[in-house]
Amino acid sequence: MYFNPRKEQKFIKILLWAFTLITIFTLFFILFFILKNGLPVLSLSFLTTNPKDMGKSGGIFSTIIGTIALTIMAILIATPLGVGSAIYLNEYTREGRITRIIRFGADCLAGIPSIIFGLFGFILFVTKLKLGWSILSGSLTLAFMILPTIIRTSEEAMKCVPRSYRDVSYSLGSTKWQMVTKVVLPSALPGIITGIILSAGRSIGETAAVIFTAGSALRIPTSIFSSSRTMAVHFYVLAREGISLDNAYGTAAILIIAILIINIITYRLMYRFMKRYA
Repeated sequence: MYFNPRKEQKFIKILLWAFTLITIFTLFFILFFILKNGLPVLSLSFLTTNPKDMGKSGGIFSTIIGTIALTIMAILIATPLGVGSAIYLNEYTREGRITRIIRFGADCLAGIPSIIFGLFGFILFVTKLKLGWSILSGSLTLAFMILPTIIRTSEEAMKCVPRSYRDVSYSLGSTKWQMVTKVVLPSALPGIITGIILSAGRSIGETAAVIFTAGSALRIPTSIFSSSRTMAVHFYVLAREGISLDNAYGTAAILIIAILIINIITYRLMYRFMKRYA
């Protein structure tokens, strides 16, 4: 059967354009639908008052505080572990069975559904370690979730640092640790920060892992042992129970805006990083 190469190429190009347009249309449709229903709800009062009547009235201030607290704590826990693992894999060991096992484990960890992390965190942190439904339990669970992202992005950022940088550092009498801290890490910092910001975006939008570990208390948390409700959990509860669709759309709009800002910052950093080493 004879195929015309030009017609085949044209058909494939049209097909790929169609897939791209469908993806873009779906994205903008979701954004338009959520923002159209959510933006009219937003106001200063909505952002600065606590939920009332189980979220039927009032604002989302306590959920904003809970989201920020959980995300910051998760990042503080996961970043040293992730960057340290990346340093070990890239600078302190040669490619072999151990590194392959570690990378395989990180990839498997990244593919585990969030509900499994939630059940794991509930059993280990909430029940066994008796931390209860708290910001600490939720942060530890989120830290395990975002750890693979930080490890792989940090490792790839370090691989992009030219070998000549290391050789020059050694020629000046630096130890390996001095070379890593004074040369590799500063050069790879934009890529590492990119991974951390992406991890923060995932933490902000997470629901299943948080609802089992941090709980869903509507009050403002007073310590890391306080239960708290994130914006994602608040949106889920309002929508599922039909408590207030207006407030649910408003919460969803804030979530989308926050994640969009995080993604824009991430892509800006990635662009600067790639341009720097192009």
